[in-house]
Amino acid sequence: MGRVNGRTSRVVILGGGPGGYEAALVAAHLGGEVTIVDRDGLGGAAVLTDCVPSKTLISTADYMSEFETAAHLGVHLEDGEGDAVSDAVAELAEVNARVKDLAAAQSHDIGERVDEVGVRVLRGTGRLLSPTRVEATLTDGGTETIDADVVLVATGATPRVMASAQPDGERILTWQQIYDLDALPERLVVVGSGVTGAELAQAYLGLGSDVVLVSSRDRVLPGEDPDAATVIEDVFTRRGMDVLGRSRMASVERRGDGVVVRLEDGREVEGSHALLAVGSVPQTADMGLEEIGVDLTPSGHIVVDRVSRTSVRGVYAAGDCTGVLPLASVAAMQGRIAMSHALGDAVAPLNLGVVSANIFTDPEIATVGISQKAIDDGTADADVVMMPLSRNPRAKMAGITDGFVKLFAQKGSGAVIGGVVVAPRASELIFPVTLAVHHRLNVDQVASTFTVYPSLSGTIAEAARRLHATGS
Repeated sequence: MGRVNGRTSRVVILGGGPGGYEAALVAAHLGGEVTIVDRDGLGGAAVLTDCVPSKTLISTADYMSEFETAAHLGVHLEDGEGDAVSDAVAELAEVNARVKDLAAAQSHDIGERVDEVGVRVLRGTGRLLSPTRVEATLTDGGTETIDADVVLVATGATPRVMASAQPDGERILTWQQIYDLDALPERLVVVGSGVTGAELAQAYLGLGSDVVLVSSRDRVLPGEDPDAATVIEDVFTRRGMDVLGRSRMASVERRGDGVVVRLEDGREVEGSHALLAVGSVPQTADMGLEEIGVDLTPSGHIVVDRVSRTSVRGVYAAGDCTGVLPLASVAAMQGRIAMSHALGDAVAPLNLGVVSANIFTDPEIATVGISQKAIDDGTADADVVMMPLSRNPRAKMAGITDGFVKLFAQKGSGAVIGGVVVAPRASELIFPVTLAVHHRLNVDQVASTFTVYPSLSGTIAEAARRLHATGS
């Protein structure tokens, strides 16, 4: 493994995000001579400006919401004189400083790990001169040409910017620019109700901003399980968020010390700040991809197969630049698969049917396997059970009133083929369901497995028992 014609394979990886650095670790383990060309810092956007920072911000907001839950449980904060404390206040400058420090620390840890296994990291940008030669333009000046037996493109994506809504980094912001704010937005208008928009809208609501969410669709999170999205929208409105459905943004511009978001129906929404969450675009331009014959989609994404191969022999791609599924976990898996395939190790093709995903709202939404939509449109034939968490004893103890567990079991075999969990820390609770989907366990096997009493996971086993009762 890791050798070409009796010599060590030379691997060049463009981009140091999850797809890139995880691939580098595998390639080094398999004996490759590995170079990463990275512009922004190891960990990429996932660690530096997207996943890690946003989830840290969300965790802070979740912590603040626990003060309110505590009051419902009979626990009250008091000051030194014995008077009740009415409000917890988020100092955004301190919050954002911690967010950026944590992201930098995570990037540093990744850097130490790749250094331990002998991976060389060049700070700069890469361009393919041919399928076997990469030119790196170095940040500190100059260029370096690197010969390669294998190239992996893992350059990610960047926030989509519209001509009618140009971010300025001060009042009109992309999700990568919010961590430079030193004061909490008084009134934040979030444009876009997909995953990023929904997560950050709720985070700022929890931190204390007045939040307006502009959604072009009938409901928030239009691509997610409809029952889960309904729960989240109900929570949003109950906590004071102004959700504007069927409201498509026409433009965003500065007005004095604030912003105005114009809608296509003529309405105007004013705020102190606007956060644009209207999708992303792959970073694949001006890299020499098309010149060497790499196929791209009309959107600019790199076309790959299930082992991450592009249309050019020896050139692979992973992560958001491929458009396969915009998850850090999928990017990492694509990168690992690419290196295993390229360097001759055993490899299983990417299986999107067993990918678990999570939306970090409060409560969280975690999913795996088939969706409710697949059942509703007849693509999948399955029995469905949905159980509210409000009946779970552990949920009652913790003051949890919103959320549910939903399981999908294949008719006939009873195999668990999908599930949805809406709950605090649903990202942890989905794992047993993912194990069941990945290993084709049937509902009786899940139902007969011990769970702790009381625990939220007990509802997963109970849902499986109810599916057995339906005759699955």
